[in-house]
Amino acid sequence: MPWTREDICRIAALELKDGYYCNLGIGMPTKVANHIPDSIKVTLQSENGMLGMGPFPTKNEVDADIINAGKQTITELPETSYFDSSESFAMIRGGHIDLSILGALQVSENGDLANWMVPGKMVKGMGGAMDLVAGVKKVLILMEHTAKDGQPKLLKECTLPLTGKGVVDKVITELGVFEISRNRLKVLQIAPSVTLDEIKSKTEAKIQD
Repeated sequence: MPWTREDICRIAALELKDGYYCNLGIGMPTKVANHIPDSIKVTLQSENGMLGMGPFPTKNEVDADIINAGKQTITELPETSYFDSSESFAMIRGGHIDLSILGALQVSENGDLANWMVPGKMVKGMGGAMDLVAGVKKVLILMEHTAKDGQPKLLKECTLPLTGKGVVDKVITELGVFEISRNRLKVLQIAPSVTLDEIKSKTEAKIQD
């Protein structure tokens, strides 16, 4: 059967290595923090000016002044540090973040990413997504394999406005784990009871044989 969202986050957490500095995007990626192995030390960065994010708070721990970039309340750690937006983006643009885990609306077979313009919705702008995909060392995408109307989200070419060109390294959906390799998708892992034929039927992007 296809993976659940928690399964996707658990698999994504295995991409983290000891000593990594990692940025988690809003939505599903924030839950990756719940699955980081105890055996490794990872520092989470938030572009609104926080390094060393702690777990989500219990009801008694909520502090409305301590939030991540998605405006969710979080907790601080003994090693947590705070800084202004310019320093935060200097970290990102300077290549000091090892991994960015983001959501997506569309990903193309050559690694183009569209994740900020929702069709028919009012949007304030791209925010920090453009910097995150351009400045970090590796970009991992977590998303559903198809849109709500059943259309593929892994495409030959993105039809929505791009966040970045050729920036995606790996994608995890409920159907499998995919690496962007030589302008096509390489299947690294398939979810239980899911077949390669099913994946191909729900994917427009070229899949490497």
